[in-house]
Amino acid sequence: MGGNDRRAIVIQERDRELYKELSILRVVDREQAKIVAGFHSTTRANSRLLALTRAGLLRRFFLGTSGGGQKALYALSPEGARIVDVPYRGPRRGRDEVLVADLFVTHQLSINEIYCTLKYPSVPSGTIRFVRWVSFFESLHQGFSLIPDGYAEILHPSGTLAAFLEVDLGSEGRKVWKEKVKEYLRYALSGLFEGQFGRQRFRVLVIVTSERRLHSIRAIVAAATEKIFWFTTIESIRRDGFWSPIWLRPRDDERQSLVQLP
Repeated sequence: MGGNDRRAIVIQERDRELYKELSILRVVDREQAKIVAGFHSTTRANSRLLALTRAGLLRRFFLGTSGGGQKALYALSPEGARIVDVPYRGPRRGRDEVLVADLFVTHQLSINEIYCTLKYPSVPSGTIRFVRWVSFFESLHQGFSLIPDGYAEILHPSGTLAAFLEVDLGSEGRKVWKEKVKEYLRYALSGLFEGQFGRQRFRVLVIVTSERRLHSIRAIVAAATEKIFWFTTIESIRRDGFWSPIWLRPRDDERQSLVQLP
């Protein structure tokens, strides 16, 4: 079976869920596909992803790894998008193309990791509930240059956490970050947020690759404000958990939790 041959392919509810999530996540690796589509077996996941790819219901390409291997990545195909009636979005890469380095894809996979952590926690909590996620394909609002990496709402015992996410892989310089801070503060003071998202206030969660990078960006933010921004590293989230006291404020050196849990 090859090309767009759909013989012997029956679309399952799990496939539909994968397509819907891909409209948000744009591109996933196998492990992320397992999480969002509910695969409990790597063998079954590999088999199904291959079958959907051969039938033209997924697009596949490869990303070179530091060890010299290749990681398979999957994105929506036009046919897959039509099945669940979502826009056809995602990286336009050639079929089975091997990418040596692709900043967009690497960045998106890191954003996806945070999304999966929030929506599909490995240990579900009775006190934390995922409400929604918004992906941005254009600026946050007319007149603003901001394009956040995501927006999440999480219900917790004391209310709802509303937060924009900035996942930084070290590719943006001081000038870019100064402009981001300026734009987030301008947006916070504009009063537009409540009308756009139905919440009174928001935070900006900045997630970076290292402590050194964290303190570099934190210093830029601290020069402008001590409000709305929170900082941590990807490794801290992986090691200790998103809701642990791993977060720093712009001008406070004590690690804090985002919310108080019972």
